[in-house]
Amino acid sequence: MPADQTHVLVQLLDPQAQLPRYAHPGDAGADLVTTSEVELGPGERAVVGTGLAVALPENHAAFVHPRSGLAARYGVTLVNAPGTIDAGYRGEIRVTLLNTDRSHSVRFRRGDRIAQLVIQRVERPVFQEVASLPEAERGTAGFGSTGGYEVAGQAGEV
Repeated sequence: MPADQTHVLVQLLDPQAQLPRYAHPGDAGADLVTTSEVELGPGERAVVGTGLAVALPENHAAFVHPRSGLAARYGVTLVNAPGTIDAGYRGEIRVTLLNTDRSHSVRFRRGDRIAQLVIQRVERPVFQEVASLPEAERGTAGFGSTGGYEVAGQAGEV
């Protein structure tokens, strides 16, 4: 293992829990699997355990992201995406799944892939209050200000 690789300690809290795994070389997210069985009816959500606890290095955080395949095929996403795991947290990684489908239930069995874990180095800046901010090209233009969308048959600026 290269010396510059980040090491994350993982405790298996369930004897059948699985370490996070990368499905393909170069993947940013490692798959997380469930340690329980759950059925989500239309519009239902559930907090699902992974049986894992981690010790992240200082200045790192883990982010739990939805799996695009679950969203595209079944309408399943995460309520607080991405979920943030701070370096000091030592409890079980739990995932809040949401079935957005309006008519079909979705069932997860023990060992099913439910989310992705992305580990990143994070900065901890010093926040400094100022009377005003420096000028920027975008200025105060907010949500949707760059366009590229259509609202009720009316195209936004591109």
